[in-house]
Amino acid sequence: MRTTLALLSIAAILSGQEGPPPPPPDEPIAKFATTTQLVIVNVAVTDKKGNAVEGLKASDFTVTEDGRSQQIRVFEFQRLEEQAAPAPTLKTRAAETATAATAVTAAKTAAQIAPAKREEIKYRDRRLLVLFFDQAGMPVADQLRSQRAALKFISSQMTKSDLVAVMSYSTSLNVLHDFTDDRDELTRVIKGLNIGDTGMSNGSTGDSSEGDSGSAYTADDSEFNIFNTDRKLAALESASRMLASLPEKKALVYFASGMSKTGIDNEAQLRATVNAAIRGGVAFYPVDARGLTATAPLGDATQESPGGQGMYSGDSQRTAQSNFQGQQESLYTLAADTGGKALLDANDLADGIVQAQKSVSSYYILGYYGTNPAMDGRYRRVKVQVAKSLMAKLDYRSGYFASKSFKQYNSSDRERQLQEALMLGDPVTDLSLAVEVNYFRLAKDRYFVPVSVKIPGSDIELARKKGAESTRLDFIGEVKDAKGVPQGTVRDEITVRLKGENAGQMAARNLAYDTGFTLPPGTYTLKFLARENETGKMGTFETRFIVPDITTNQRRLPVSSVVLSHQREMLRDTIAAAERNKKLIAANPLVDGDMRLAPSVTRVFRKDQEMYVFLEAYQPAAVETQFMVASVSFYRGDVKAFETAPLQISSGLSAKTKAVPLRFSFPLAKFEPGKYVCQVNVVNPTAQKFAVWRAPVILLP
Repeated sequence: MRTTLALLSIAAILSGQEGPPPPPPDEPIAKFATTTQLVIVNVAVTDKKGNAVEGLKASDFTVTEDGRSQQIRVFEFQRLEEQAAPAPTLKTRAAETATAATAVTAAKTAAQIAPAKREEIKYRDRRLLVLFFDQAGMPVADQLRSQRAALKFISSQMTKSDLVAVMSYSTSLNVLHDFTDDRDELTRVIKGLNIGDTGMSNGSTGDSSEGDSGSAYTADDSEFNIFNTDRKLAALESASRMLASLPEKKALVYFASGMSKTGIDNEAQLRATVNAAIRGGVAFYPVDARGLTATAPLGDATQESPGGQGMYSGDSQRTAQSNFQGQQESLYTLAADTGGKALLDANDLADGIVQAQKSVSSYYILGYYGTNPAMDGRYRRVKVQVAKSLMAKLDYRSGYFASKSFKQYNSSDRERQLQEALMLGDPVTDLSLAVEVNYFRLAKDRYFVPVSVKIPGSDIELARKKGAESTRLDFIGEVKDAKGVPQGTVRDEITVRLKGENAGQMAARNLAYDTGFTLPPGTYTLKFLARENETGKMGTFETRFIVPDITTNQRRLPVSSVVLSHQREMLRDTIAAAERNKKLIAANPLVDGDMRLAPSVTRVFRKDQEMYVFLEAYQPAAVETQFMVASVSFYRGDVKAFETAPLQISSGLSAKTKAVPLRFSFPLAKFEPGKYVCQVNVVNPTAQKFAVWRAPVILLP
């Protein structure tokens, strides 16, 4: 809340008389400005038997924030019904419809949840439940199960205290209905869900557990939709922010078929979603719409058999079980970190809604204006106590992340702002980022780790200056080892200038940035932040990666990361890379002479493009190049859709790094659009060793 007061107006109000005429326009008016933040803490108070304790006053509570006592300015008790209300009869249905007509009409036209006014308890003695349907991640069978569960709850398990809102996600967040207790209206909305609208797949790992559906992938707005999990989490974050203005407790029931990880997910987005939910008083109650499943080793009737040797060795089953548990682990994390509970391996999905319903029992709403006005995004620890004589148990959130205010600073403040944003426990995720980390061996205990960043052009704002449209981007990043010790940092800035048609095409293109680190083998965490300086928007990407000691495994042929690309460019034409460092250029194997290979990052390609594949094979004990044969194949399920001619390598060994570069290039024009698994095979007959690398790719029309 920001308040601006004029001195003359205050004097007039205090005297009770009409104030003097306003000063001339050229005479400045003295103003005072202050920033305060209303903090809401919902406290459930129960006795030894677990029953709600009623009748307490504001004076019975003591609230502290970071050890400082706070004055309670908002105090309210929410008394909620526990028993399910009977289904409305014809007489009561007519009366309820008449009383709720105004609210329903407003909710039909609302594109978002109607916010509450400052210090307003908008829904007194009401329980707020949100039904969130992840249409992008659920197959048709799971969508139908979720729909039936929601209808069952509305028809027979709602209480008189319940208000239900409905949201869905396919490619973006949709608010289908604001909070209402009109069962007929809720039934109409839920029955109107577009069953079969899966938007996107639930993620493809390209491993041995997957069959081929034969369906083509279609992007709706950009290749960044491949980061499906990040988009879902961003939608949940937006829903939490939308609900944050309501001081009451909110329970969001999230229907999903697990939450897959592709290996290039943004961990910062998960933390930002959880923090937004905690700050907004929202608890997530994920429901696995798949119910209790029994997976057959060779696949069940719902999908094609994966085929291959993995069916008989057990690899397919182990991989499928690991993927399934990973998808449930993501749901469990969302619930545990926000104070909710996940419903997993249960066939009655309505129990997930009832679980959320029963968790929101009668409670007290306490509100105070924090004495720390800094909008620095830092964690504030909250402690609530009652008189010891009451012998009561308190359940409340133990803290929150303060709001963040990042504005356009002058040059002296920009560096501090970036440093603070990088260190925040609550990441800034307003700008979309995709990051790929690779590794290439330089010496026995040293690896070069190139980092490639991609930003969608639609997120970049350009300003017209000196006849061209331009913007400046700032980058800052840090790599820490497993013990949290910094092992490398990067700080860079670039200016993008575009003219004419190039500027108009910016929204349909992506901006790439490259940098790199030299690291020993180990486990690391990369945290990278970018800031676009026209609007001040920032984005954070955080990921864990491993630099393996590839020469210690004597059984397989040691190889580097495999880089997939559709773009080779001259170094002088690179507008968004930290290539000004000559040592970095010399160490980067993606640079060949004056040309640089730009990693795809998202691994999304188009038919009119050329695909480039690059990797290094290592021969640590060799004096001269040992003969090798390599090939690249593309699979759709069990079917090999394409394979390059064998590449025979007999030269190219680096005396310093003992690396032999392998390069492939081929057009994609003859490929059918859809999902593929790219496989690279390298064989060293002399050493009797081989290496296999696999990853999912997507081809657009």
